[in-house]
Amino acid sequence: MRFLLLALICLLSHPSFANPAKNPSVASVDRLINANYPKFIKAFTALEAEVTRDIYAEDASYLSESQSKEIYYGRENIVGIYQKFFDKIRTKKAHIDVDFRILNRKIMGNSAIDTGYYLVRFYPAEETGEPVSEFAGKFAIGTRKVATDLWQITLDTNNRAEPSFYHNAKPVPNLYYGRQFPSLPVNSKKVPKS
Repeated sequence: MRFLLLALICLLSHPSFANPAKNPSVASVDRLINANYPKFIKAFTALEAEVTRDIYAEDASYLSESQSKEIYYGRENIVGIYQKFFDKIRTKKAHIDVDFRILNRKIMGNSAIDTGYYLVRFYPAEETGEPVSEFAGKFAIGTRKVATDLWQITLDTNNRAEPSFYHNAKPVPNLYYGRQFPSLPVNSKKVPKS
């Protein structure tokens, strides 16, 4: 009996059991899910919708913030949404930047849900004389493990929020936090919530 009690104490005192947040497998899952966010940033910075193809599962759903837009189903349709958006930016000879702050992640087996804030900066063509603008939102993203080293998005939904929510969000250990955007120039504007 003493042996069983001693074995149980040793087992529970092992770091991965005593503190699930330090469990190497959880840290590995966090790292794999976090890897999707720099891909989004790359797609927005380069205005390359094809980059998003690796992020979304084939059967993904996208619920846009717009009341006038339907729910989009399937990777091809979602990539098409990004293509149209990026084409508009490119036509204006502008560029955009995006980043994310994850505040919570719920992992349930081979699925996970992230919630957090995003911020988008729009840099108009210099010749327009328009100021830089920004808008922000809150989101929930569902991911699923599709391979040993790959988690893809199965559900993406978002709506607008005040940029201050993004700026004031505090980092959470092991969750993607992004970089700090520099302060907006004085003549810039915040896009109001729709």
